[in-house]
Amino acid sequence: MSNAFGRRMLAVAVTAIAVAGFGPTAASSAHAAAVTSQVYVVHGIPATPVDVYVNGKKTLSNFKPGDVAGPLTLPAGSYDLALTKPGEPIAGAILKADGAAIPGGKSISIVAHLDASGTPKITPFVNDTSMVAAGKARLIVRHTAAAPAVDVRAGGKPVFTGLTNPNEAKADVAAGTVSADVVLAGTTTVVLGPKDLMLKEGTVTIVYATGSAEAKNLALVAQVLTGMHQVPGRVPSGDGGAAATGVSAATYILGGVGLLLIIGAVVRLRGRRATA
Repeated sequence: MSNAFGRRMLAVAVTAIAVAGFGPTAASSAHAAAVTSQVYVVHGIPATPVDVYVNGKKTLSNFKPGDVAGPLTLPAGSYDLALTKPGEPIAGAILKADGAAIPGGKSISIVAHLDASGTPKITPFVNDTSMVAAGKARLIVRHTAAAPAVDVRAGGKPVFTGLTNPNEAKADVAAGTVSADVVLAGTTTVVLGPKDLMLKEGTVTIVYATGSAEAKNLALVAQVLTGMHQVPGRVPSGDGGAAATGVSAATYILGGVGLLLIIGAVVRLRGRRATA
């Protein structure tokens, strides 16, 4: 994606936020850091590209399944959000949230996905961006698929068990390459993988299980956050590293994604299921 396109998208998002009255104020940099969050978006609904509206304005067109967008530094505030099929009006929204609130001082990944029964929904996750010990990496697995409980294995051995939608499991592990797969809980029946994950020192790798077991379109989506490296002998300070958090080149950087800002929001589903 070109830098010019990213700048245009950012301009649209900032305009939408400013119109709603949540634009930047003349605060100190320390105060701004305390009241803003780093927001990422993950699209995990199969076969459902969407247009995204924030405060009634389209901020992203044709956002595709499997894409990860962000980060965008956004002020704490309240936003109206709607996801539609490309080209459709807000009145035909697949998902809609009014008066959505985003807090300050967090790293947030917001996922459009299927619940356990296959209904589209939106789930916000607060990312653990605390410092990672030298030689370590953090692995987070999130179950956001229309599938039963699963176990996650590394090298054929279960490391997270009984994980259900929409929950997560995490651990700090030795940095390096891990071969991971997903099996039905308590069995050796593989439903996803194996997939090699490069867990670099000082990073947070988040793996999402998406799609539908019934429709046989389960997939893995990966998001990598950087900047959690802890120098040996150094005592971390500040906000646990959130201000230093970035996103790896493996994700899609769409600087103008002022969207899906719905932490704590009431999501209204408009009776549509994802098409297999």
